[in-house]
Amino acid sequence: MSEIRLFVSTTEAVAGHVLEALSDLFGEEDYAIATQEVDEGKAIWEASIYGTQDQEAEIAGRFSALLTASFPDLNLERETLPDIDWIAKSLEGLKPVRAGRFLVHGSHDSDKVKPGDIGILIDAGQAFGTGHHGTTAGCLNMIGDVLKSRRVTNALDLGTGSGVLAIATHLMSRIPVVATDIDPVATRVAQDNARINDVAGGIAFATAPGFHHRIFRDNGPFDLVIANILARPLMKLAPSLVRHLAGDGTVILSGILAEQRWKVISAYNGAGLKHRRTTWMNGWVTIELVR
Repeated sequence: MSEIRLFVSTTEAVAGHVLEALSDLFGEEDYAIATQEVDEGKAIWEASIYGTQDQEAEIAGRFSALLTASFPDLNLERETLPDIDWIAKSLEGLKPVRAGRFLVHGSHDSDKVKPGDIGILIDAGQAFGTGHHGTTAGCLNMIGDVLKSRRVTNALDLGTGSGVLAIATHLMSRIPVVATDIDPVATRVAQDNARINDVAGGIAFATAPGFHHRIFRDNGPFDLVIANILARPLMKLAPSLVRHLAGDGTVILSGILAEQRWKVISAYNGAGLKHRRTTWMNGWVTIELVR
């Protein structure tokens, strides 16, 4: 069945606000939501949600209601996407991504891994997280810094996607890692990527919404929690996430637009954590917090 894209065209700032609203509206459901620049010269951005044709009526109705209530000047547009593996297509020709010691690469670029690099092989797949997005690269940089600067004995990658962050954490530290996602497809892809990178024995995977799975109880509390999701779900998860954090633990959060950072920091301050630093990459931020 063909996929469809419903979107609005606007400025970068407004697209960010629409993305935040869509994340709040659809954040607990299995829909892809994104912003992208489509015309640099005219500063035109699009905020989009993707689905299948049989989901279109429901998505369009909810999206239209959101626009009417909060963005009445925007018009909902529609595109039918050809039956192409868009993720594989988008990764064709992408260069390896370096983030500190980590080098995320496809199989065709394995020769680019140099002595001293921590190479992570991630080929095109169905789950998000190749290192090319600012949130993933930002997390990789921060993971490297945290693992170098303090003792970490176990870690949690919440919303693992492709598994790249869990794989990076285990490859660098050789500590046990728990990796979860709400999407069973993502969980399966992450497990495959762990096997490809020879770390399957060090990472425990589970499909779990929020913290509703015994894997958290059996393996926590965690010295390091990494969550690269979206701002709204991160804020909702703050109390539960902190309950699963060890007494001197560290949290790395991303999937957060720059203008959303203070809301996220405030939510985690209220849950008992202290902001340590924020890094910026391509309009997205990665936040480190500690007890």
